[in-house]
Amino acid sequence: MIEGLLQALSLSTLMWLTLGVMIGMIVGTLPGLTATMGTALLVPFTFALPTGEGIAMLGGLYVCAMFSDAIPACLVNTPGTPAAMATAFDGHPMVIQGRGQEAIVASCFSSALGTLFGAGCYLLLAWPLIAIALKFGPPEFCWLGVFALTIIGSLAGDSILKGLAGAAIGLLISCVGISHGNELSRFTFDIPPLQGGVSLVAGLIGIFAIPQVFSMITQLRKKEFIAEYKPKSGETLKTIKKVMEHPWHVLRSSAIGSFIGILPGAGSPIAALVSYNEGIRWAKDKSQFGKGDLRGVTASEIANNAAAPAAMIPLVTLGVPGSSPAAVIAGALMLRGLNPGPELFQNDGALVYSFGWSLLFAGIVTFILGSLFAPLLVYIIRIPLRLLAPLIMLLATIGAYAIRNNIFDVYIMLGLGVFVFFAKRLGFHPGPIGLGLILGPIIEPSLIQALYISDAVGVGKVFFSGIINISLITLTVVSVSLVAWSRWKDKIQQNDSTSAKS
Repeated sequence: MIEGLLQALSLSTLMWLTLGVMIGMIVGTLPGLTATMGTALLVPFTFALPTGEGIAMLGGLYVCAMFSDAIPACLVNTPGTPAAMATAFDGHPMVIQGRGQEAIVASCFSSALGTLFGAGCYLLLAWPLIAIALKFGPPEFCWLGVFALTIIGSLAGDSILKGLAGAAIGLLISCVGISHGNELSRFTFDIPPLQGGVSLVAGLIGIFAIPQVFSMITQLRKKEFIAEYKPKSGETLKTIKKVMEHPWHVLRSSAIGSFIGILPGAGSPIAALVSYNEGIRWAKDKSQFGKGDLRGVTASEIANNAAAPAAMIPLVTLGVPGSSPAAVIAGALMLRGLNPGPELFQNDGALVYSFGWSLLFAGIVTFILGSLFAPLLVYIIRIPLRLLAPLIMLLATIGAYAIRNNIFDVYIMLGLGVFVFFAKRLGFHPGPIGLGLILGPIIEPSLIQALYISDAVGVGKVFFSGIINISLITLTVVSVSLVAWSRWKDKIQQNDSTSAKS
């Protein structure tokens, strides 16, 4: 570990790490350009570097991209990646209230905290955490997805029924394409491009970005900018103090993100959503969530950034990537003749620990650069709507097309955007639709695999036995019950206040 630290502290490694962070800030800020795409594009350029420096550069891009995707999520309500969807729930309302600088600084500082915690787990707790993660099979992942669906109650707006309907729509959209169970085409209408399913990034851009563009167009005569913004001196220190006023909230979000990060296939989107849901559950005052609560931003950003370094733990210990960017980094190692897994951990431990330290330092560099650029980034909302709307439309189109180089993904993006725009007019929140789209590819394959297993040993033994299954079922029931009780309580208070006024 000490040898790895010395390698990570070398001037050349820190220089390439910083360059990776700067590239990651650009990649994450542009909607549709994910950390996976950024690392994949950067891999060929790292071959001219020594292994430690090249991997550090990839790690720097990965870590910073997980923060910078919060920038468009907050400023223009357009998540740069699926992991930033939960950040937009409170980040954008903060911008509308003129707190854009606070939202960006909070995202940046929270990202640094999450990265430091996740990297600490990587350096200190790799083997113990892997022992727990290995106990997760198809039924456990299925229940984890169902548990994540309980966030619908927090996103449903005024109607839980509309929230459930929105989630069902999202799940149906995720079912488009080849079935996981019998390899039959579903909802493709004999259109060949639909057999590959709906691109997750293109779908989320359509659900969040395009309705926002249409809203800007409808508001052109009412206001010139998204929101007013005046830079404030000392805002960085004030925001840091606000974040650290909730230490248990920070620790809980970090732990959730790190644990979910090491589960192969779960990833940062699930970590952010579960953390956001738990942030609401444990908050004494829940009324401001979704309306510009700083805790909503920090819950999401801490968790999805803690999940990034944690996703490297199964890669270096078992050779199983915990996320898509981790798979790209695994490919980069294999192209250099290094096989991720126990062999790499035992034969080249200094490289493994050097990478862990580089991830930790990347979190620090991301915070420094993000804080410096935050006041400038917020000026995006001062671009007139007549210019900002077509600019976002252009970036959204490029992002949707670039994922699979398929023009049909652009049509899907536009179609979903028009649908969600009118659905919002009917009282539907785009959050549950996006949630269903994200969770569908996780729940369905796990459910089908678990059902195949149950043919041999029985449904009860597969789904309703084992401490992990029972714990997740209990959490799901408690979560739904608390949401129902909270809504019932709010309704009674509202009726009492109405009666008092009359």
